[in-house]
Amino acid sequence: MAQVPQTFFDALAVRTWCGLALTALGRAREEIDAINVYPVADGDTGTNLYLTVESAATAVEAVFAGYEAGSGAGAGSAPAGKPALADAARAMAHGALIGARGNSGTILAQLLRGMAQVLAAEGEASHTDGRGLRLALRRAADSARQAVAHPVEGTVLSVASAAADAAGTAVGAEGAEDDCGIVARAAYQGACAALAATPGQLAVLERAGVVDAGGRGLVAVLAALVETFTGEAPGFSPVASGGPVRERGAGGDEGGTDLADGGEGPAQDCGDGPQHGSGPAFEVIYLLEAEDAAVGRLRRRLDALGDSLVVVGGDGLWNVHVHVDDAGAAVEAGVDAGRPYRIRITHFGAGDAHTRGSERPPRERVQRAVVAVVPGEGLAGLYAEAGATTVLARPGEPPASGELVDAVRRAHAREVVLLPNDADLRHTAAAAAEQARTEGIRVALIPTRSAVQGIAALAVHEPERRFDEDVVSMTSAAGATRHAEIVLAECQSWTMAGICQAGDVLGLVDGDVAVIGSDVTATAETLLNRMLSAGGELVTLVLGDEAPEGVAEHLEARVREAYLAVDTVVYRGGRQGALLLIGVE
Repeated sequence: MAQVPQTFFDALAVRTWCGLALTALGRAREEIDAINVYPVADGDTGTNLYLTVESAATAVEAVFAGYEAGSGAGAGSAPAGKPALADAARAMAHGALIGARGNSGTILAQLLRGMAQVLAAEGEASHTDGRGLRLALRRAADSARQAVAHPVEGTVLSVASAAADAAGTAVGAEGAEDDCGIVARAAYQGACAALAATPGQLAVLERAGVVDAGGRGLVAVLAALVETFTGEAPGFSPVASGGPVRERGAGGDEGGTDLADGGEGPAQDCGDGPQHGSGPAFEVIYLLEAEDAAVGRLRRRLDALGDSLVVVGGDGLWNVHVHVDDAGAAVEAGVDAGRPYRIRITHFGAGDAHTRGSERPPRERVQRAVVAVVPGEGLAGLYAEAGATTVLARPGEPPASGELVDAVRRAHAREVVLLPNDADLRHTAAAAAEQARTEGIRVALIPTRSAVQGIAALAVHEPERRFDEDVVSMTSAAGATRHAEIVLAECQSWTMAGICQAGDVLGLVDGDVAVIGSDVTATAETLLNRMLSAGGELVTLVLGDEAPEGVAEHLEARVREAYLAVDTVVYRGGRQGALLLIGVE
């Protein structure tokens, strides 16, 4: 994607940079994953950075597509068919924000947002010069540091600050005020030197013999920036771990700054928080629509719950990342602050313990994991506490196959059981499973049609069993669970139970309307009686946020009175779409 060398930063340069950065991270992804030892040795920093930049690049391409179709509306002086610098920069930042993955991906999103704030401030200008790029890099480093609750040196924050410092020094050089290429190269060289120094700043990196993975990823992104302006990619010449390498000059001769494992070698994820030998069990990430004041309170609340807290964004939209032991509490804090969505909860597991102060090398893949799609925050916490990696499905916002593949990768297992928990997601889940298999992961798709079937499958999951035996047992448990839900009709419609009107209470069994009523509790009781008439040993109730008070207690009492041998369990599902989910095993 290299373009003709240019000295200025315009919308096309933003587009080219995103594409080159995505390519660079694609090449370096496995290398960066392999050296990810801080704050959690979960081997996903390269993947998270790649997915974050992929989202940024997609957003920029959408802006260009709009202008090329004549539908864009941007700064007045931008050439016809081409967005202004401000349009492209804002799209890049927004795409990174909504697609940010993991600790380092979230921080990279804030770095890009900081740059965009300066580049977009150019207003109607079609481009900026070396001075503008210098200011953008400075804002990026400062805003990223401010987004991290407890900044730690020897991470991507140190590398970003060094890049900004070097860019500032370069502006004094001849021609640098007008030439973005000179500024970008200086920033890259400063980042390389800072990356080489990270093992001396963070003991866990030194013990593992690696550099910071998040910093290594940022060096790749800055190398792409150099290539954007000069047409030539600065190269690495890695040697044995711990030895020096030199940046190659444009003609292939070695010159520039000595580095320690700046290329194929070590790198690391960026983080914050106290240094200790073990840490929280869950990573919680979500997008949040909230006011600034509420986000300030959220930061303090999450900081008390865990560590590795990074909150980035602004203007009403935020990306929240934290490591906690109580995943539900972290999500509830987001609910109190505003509207969280695209919630992702990952269980680190015993092999994923925080390695601060530990001499543990990057972990091996676990043998087996469960990945599940869940319809509400409460169920996400329940599944995560049972050891599953979750993908949240909002009403009207089903996850794409790429999100499921990402979750399978985050599970970091050789064998994965995939629970779609929705009949409409079966084909999406099948595509994700097929993609994961091409990456060497053994995936079994259990066609669960409801979250209550997923609960039943998860209850009998035993990682110590042979994979096939475990899958058969989980499939049998899910298949033996009849599922139902209580929802409100949105419009008049013909159903299997007759004609319903908008606002009617509908009781669905296995996806078909079986009962139409006007009262939630009464309809739920009728539906449950109908299900139990065919027998059952366990009733599972999952309450949505809008379920009426007392409905669970009423149904529990009804089961105790009429079905003496049947037990009942109740869970809070949060904003799950349905008022009530019912499972009968």
